[in-house]
Formats: sequence, structure tokens, C-alpha cells
Amino acid sequence: MDGDRSGRSGREGVNRRDLLRAAAAAAAAAPLACRSAERGGTAFRPRPFEFEEWTVARLQEAIDRGSTTARGIVERALARIAEIDRSGPTLRSFIETNPEVLSLAEALDRERRERGPRGPLHGIPVLLKDNLDTADRMTTTAGSLALEGSIPPRDSAVAARLREAGAVLLGKANLSEWANFRSTRSTSGWSARGGQCRNPYALDRNPCGSSSGSAVAVSANLCALAVGTETDGSIVCPSATNGIVGVKPTVGLVSRAGIVPIAHSQDTAGPMARTVADAAILLGAMAGADPRDPATREAEGRTHRDYARFLDPRGLEGARLGVARSFFGFNERVDRVLGEALEAMRRAGALLVDPVDLPAEKELAEPETTVLLTEFKTDIEAYLAALGPRARVRTLEDLVRFNEENRDREMPYFGQELFLQAREKGPPADRAYLDALAQCRRLAREEGIDGLVAKQRLDAIVAPTGGPAWVTDLVNGDHFVGGCSTLAAVAGYPHVTVPAGFVFGLPVGLSFFGPAWSEPTLLKLAYAFERATQARRPPRFLPTAELLPSSP
Repeated sequence: MDGDRSGRSGREGVNRRDLLRAAAAAAAAAPLACRSAERGGTAFRPRPFEFEEWTVARLQEAIDRGSTTARGIVERALARIAEIDRSGPTLRSFIETNPEVLSLAEALDRERRERGPRGPLHGIPVLLKDNLDTADRMTTTAGSLALEGSIPPRDSAVAARLREAGAVLLGKANLSEWANFRSTRSTSGWSARGGQCRNPYALDRNPCGSSSGSAVAVSANLCALAVGTETDGSIVCPSATNGIVGVKPTVGLVSRAGIVPIAHSQDTAGPMARTVADAAILLGAMAGADPRDPATREAEGRTHRDYARFLDPRGLEGARLGVARSFFGFNERVDRVLGEALEAMRRAGALLVDPVDLPAEKELAEPETTVLLTEFKTDIEAYLAALGPRARVRTLEDLVRFNEENRDREMPYFGQELFLQAREKGPPADRAYLDALAQCRRLAREEGIDGLVAKQRLDAIVAPTGGPAWVTDLVNGDHFVGGCSTLAAVAGYPHVTVPAGFVFGLPVGLSFFGPAWSEPTLLKLAYAFERATQARRPPRFLPTAELLPSSP
């Protein structure tokens, strides 16, 4: 479906008058010298953006000085969304903007004047992936037309925490529909509601997924921060592919209540930002125990309100890092970037244990699939039932039927093989499921991350997050070439990716992962690496990758 027909009818933007005013201002100020890459083959150059690459701290300083306000930041964000997300390069990272966003920003400005800020997120725009419930005038659909118009009865725990922290919920991000758990040959970043999301570094390239819009919007400076979700790779892959920082927390650190699920053994929400410091600020606002999510009971006493306090520019000094060479070798240019990253960490004082041995991820493929399919059937039906009697779909069978009846809109490029496989699974009490879950935990935890960290006395494990972005291919689907997300995902353990460099102008990320609840250590290491390398560069909205002989 075309991104301009993404089901936003009557919900698009702030109120329509304010959004049209912002869009008109953007159009008036935009230069006319460059054509859209789609139409003319030249790079799109957006007008100068006042808050380009600004951090949360810098935005707060500007508000404190009186040079801007929360409303002012939101107005400029809306203008930029109109200019490059819905026209120009047409990134399609947003499914909808919040109709109440300007009034929310004004209320927070008024509160700041009268009582002072609530904390570092007060008045800061945050984008939510469209699988996080908000009980407001935005919908929550996981990108599917089956949930078009769905407004849940209450906020997700993440949305509620962010509101409490004073964040401005800017809108809902496009995603791989159903968080990329519908088809075995899907194209990441595509949803029936949002269309095909595009990589801002090379518009013909894929943004990875499933948190595609969250990553693209942050990278393209459409928002300060975004929330993504991950079951296996859905935060770290799009973060790395779009040149930003992504944090996949320990399962249970952040409540999943009110998030459209895949599988409770591996699902989690996490922060996506342009810097490690901003990701740490957002994680602190999101983390904490919640009676609606039993998994968060284990987080009691292990969460922190302020993860930024662990950041140290000298955090690599004396750190003992295991280099997981089994994740290298799929692309020689990626290996070159990672080689430079390893050398930078050595110079910063890290001790590299190179190589270290981990179980082959192919050993996890079959049991992980069994776990995800079984849990999806149960978890998605529990979510749908909680929407109440007005919900259009109530069961997995309803979803399958809806997709078949709306095949031209819902399945023009790929099908619903995973839905069909999940439909045939038995309950979580089945022996096949229990055996698969036990195998996953043994391989990923005892014989994987926990065993290696203890044996080698490691602070963390490092590896390439994945390869550079592939060309979007709606005919054949995704073309993954490598990555290291599965062990940490299956274990339910934390994983942080940070920009490391470029291949043909396409971002490549470095991963740090480790045992449960090791977020403070991973963030400290990632921050020190970020400070040592300063590898991030903002995107240039090129029509295709820089395929030049001199490119690295």
C-alpha cells in the first residue's frame, strides 16, 4: 500500500490546521535546487534543520535558556516530517503523528514554567513503534489493516512511564508488519498501513526491521528519541543499518504490558537514539517492575532510574572483551570496519580475548522457531482478547481469515506462512515446546553467554551487529548476510549496538552483549567506544549507495 494511504484518515498530525501550517512553512523554506531521488536520480537536500543531531541535553539547555520551547521543538519536527517523510525522499518512517502533540507540548511548557521540569525527558519528542498501546487519539495496529482504528483501553506500561517522565509522544512509527512475524519471505520495513519504509543513507536500500520506522526517524532527525521492540534483531539490526544506537534490554527490565506480542520468552521494548547518552536516558525512563508483566518481578533491585550515571569516556580501560569471530567473515569490508573498531578499543585500554567460542547460531534455529510459533499463538490471542468486544479480530484464525479476504491490500508481496504454522501449534504445556525452550536456554545461556563470560572472565562480548543495508526487494524478500542478534535474543540478555563505520556509505554497527542485567556495563563500554571513534554521520538521502572504487 502507498504510504500516503496508510489509514491515517482523520488522525493525521496534531490537529489538521496546525500540521498544514507546519507543512506550508517547510515548503516555503525548502530549497528547490535538488529534485527527489525517486524522480530525478539526484540526492535530496532538505532545508537546514535547527535541531539536526542535537542531543537531549542540548535540547534541554536550549529550553532552559529560553531560545526554544517544547512546542517549538515539536513544530519544527512536524515540518521536517512533512518535508522528508511524507514528501521529498518519502522515508515513510511514521504511520501517524499524534493529533494532540502540540497541546501536550504546550502543557509541558506551562508546567516547566510553573513547577520546573520533571526530568531530562521533559518536553522531549519521543516516537513509539506502532505496536505499543496508547489510550489516546492514536491507533495501535502493528502496521496491519486488521487493527485499523484500534484504540486500546489503556496505555502500554512504556507509554505510561514516558508520559510520567514528561516526554511528548510524537506519533507511531512504521514497522515490519506484525513485527516481521507473518511471513518467511517478508520485506523488512513494509506494512499495509505504512507502506515501504526507506533507508535514509541510500533510498533504494532496506532499513532492516522490524523497528524500521523508529530507526529511520531517529537517524533522519525527525525525532529526538524512539522506542522499538525486539524478539530477535528487531532493535539492533535497524539501529545498526541506519547508523544509530540501539539497546535491547534484558527481558523483564522493561514491561511488555500493552505491547502487541510475538513471544514472551524473548520480547522486549528498548531505546533507539543517536547517542549512547540519549539511549541511557530513555532506558532509565522505561525500566522498572510492573504488576502487569510477571517477567519484571526479576527486575526488582536490578533497574536504575539513571543509566547515564554509568557512562564513562574511559570506560574501555581495563575492560576484558571477548571477540566472537564466528560472527565475522560474511563481508570483508565489514571485517575491515570491525578490525578498525577492535584496534580503537585496544588503544582505549581494552584487553581483547580474541577469539572466543560460542555455540553456532544454526543450532538454535529449530528450537527458537518452535518457541516463537507456540508462544505467538497464545500471546497474540491474549492481546486481541484484551482489546474488548469491539475488536475486529479476536483470534489468530480471525487474522488469517482477514488477510485472505484482503489479500490485495495485506498480502500483495508476501504471505502469512508464519501465521499458518503458528495456528497448528499446541499449547505451551506440550512437550515439544518445553523441550525446545529448555534447549534454547541451555545453548544461549549456560553453554553460551553465561558460560563464556565466566570461563574467560569477560566484561562483554563484541561482534559485528550485521551487514550493510541490502537493496529492498519486494519480489524476493530480505537478503540478510550476517549478524549476531540471536544468542542474546534467545537468552533474553542485553545487547547494545553503536555506529562503527561505513561500507560504501552504508552504516555498520558494533555490538556489545553480555549476561542478564549487565546494561550498566554495556552502556559504559559503548559510550567509551562512541567517544573514541565518533563514527556516526547523519544520512544524506542519496538515491543509492556510493558504489565508487575508492569507497572502503
